Amino acid sequence: MAASGQGQESAQAPLRPTHGAIHPALDRLLGSWQGITELAAGPWGPAHTVDAEVTYRRAAGGFAVVQSYRHREPDGSHYEGHGVFTLDPDHRDVFWYYVDSTGTVPDTPTRCTWHDGVLRVERRGAAGWTRHSIRLADGDTPAHSEGFRAVPFSETVLLHVTELRSAPRPGTGERASALANGKNPAFVPFMTSTFRRV
Repeated sequence: MAASGQGQESAQAPLRPTHGAIHPALDRLLGSWQGITELAAGPWGPAHTVDAEVTYRRAAGGFAVVQSYRHREPDGSHYEGHGVFTLDPDHRDVFWYYVDSTGTVPDTPTRCTWHDGVLRVERRGAAGWTRHSIRLADGDTPAHSEGFRAVPFSETVLLHVTELRSAPRPGTGERASALANGKNPAFVPFMTSTFRRV
């Protein structure tokens, strides 16, 4: 009777894969990275450069990658952000969910794109659009894609670029910069980070 009961429990247990598949866009990011972040001038303050660090770690049995970014401002305050990347098994796409220390209410997970070695996500908020681009660059793959400066690297570096596109203010007749006369870029970089693996 005991053997029969064990067999029934075993048959009813859910089948789970032994490990999660990870998208190639995330696989090479795994590990710890240190470097700098250049912040453009804006409502948040003057242009300045800060020391920064980011890590990418597998989580949830390998089904997710957790991204943790942090930098300290010259006044001693710090900014941190945490993202969770997961794989959409039906489409082999990546979803990203992100929260940070600005207190902005997080949105729903956003689908990423993976093109020419760049993992990119665009999120819409009340103030407009934010575009995040992540890529690895080395001597064989110079960083000359959209949003990245043409700088040759003698070693592999991790590049993060965050850009903004402001929404038109209601009642002003303004148009979004992406719909302007072509003289203004659709997105303007405001955080550019360069990291080396540690």
